[in-house]
Amino acid sequence: MELVESAIRLSTPLLLAALGGVLSERVGVVNIALESMLLAGAFAAMAAAGATGNPWVGVAAAALAGLLIGLLHTFLVLQLRVDAIISGVGLNLLAVSATTFLLRSFFMKGGVGVQVHGPAAWAPALKSIPILGSLLGGGTPFVPMAILAVFWGWLVMYRTRWGLQLRAVGESPHAARAAGIRVERLRYLWVGLGGAFAGVGGAYLSLEAAGRFTENLSAGKGYLALAAVILGRWSPLGASVAVVGFGFAEALQIWLQGHPIGGVSVPSELLSAFPYLLGLLAVGGLLGRSTPPAALGRVD
Repeated sequence: MELVESAIRLSTPLLLAALGGVLSERVGVVNIALESMLLAGAFAAMAAAGATGNPWVGVAAAALAGLLIGLLHTFLVLQLRVDAIISGVGLNLLAVSATTFLLRSFFMKGGVGVQVHGPAAWAPALKSIPILGSLLGGGTPFVPMAILAVFWGWLVMYRTRWGLQLRAVGESPHAARAAGIRVERLRYLWVGLGGAFAGVGGAYLSLEAAGRFTENLSAGKGYLALAAVILGRWSPLGASVAVVGFGFAEALQIWLQGHPIGGVSVPSELLSAFPYLLGLLAVGGLLGRSTPPAALGRVD
């Protein structure tokens, strides 16, 4: 039960970031910048929650930070014709350096960052119920928020006119324009919204998981989320299944650090690399080949 509970908690930020990646890439914009959205969201949540004492203000600030990075990424790709991968990597490096500078300049007290607290549980009476308590908000409201966001993404993408337009732009922007769809506006909208979801995932990292912001808090989780998008075949539900798999892998490596295998203690560094190894296998197509949206990466 503890392993499952840990996997659920570890999957939460990845679920939100992966949903953001799905929304962005299904509309045709390659999004390597998920890492920067997570990191900026984590920092903004800590700064806003620490200044106001209200964790929900921190969540809103995190969503705004992710939204702004999503819009900036779209502007660089669509208007300035910067390669999407170069733009994403550049934003990731900028987020690491900028948050580190701001943390050290304004938020370090005795070498330790500002301590913050996440939102209170929605249903504290359920906290003692294994698994179900976490899923329904007995432990943290971020978990049911992430689950609802994934199902919302699936419903919008496959059951609404907006979702049909989103998928049309990602498959054939020329045909979408001929049908009267404003392609660039939709790309700004969905990449920005995806960034907001990833930013909320970052808020979980600082407000709930760590209780403070530390340098490079996201620690590559944005890249894992992108791997989940690819492994999940650019579907909200498929990506969420891949994320849960990564969450179990990370929870398992934490559990194995205190439990020798066959009497042999495996180095913690090797175990920590296990989820990222799965991510590399997913990106390389060794866990199943995926066909991306036809217009992914095309700026027409």
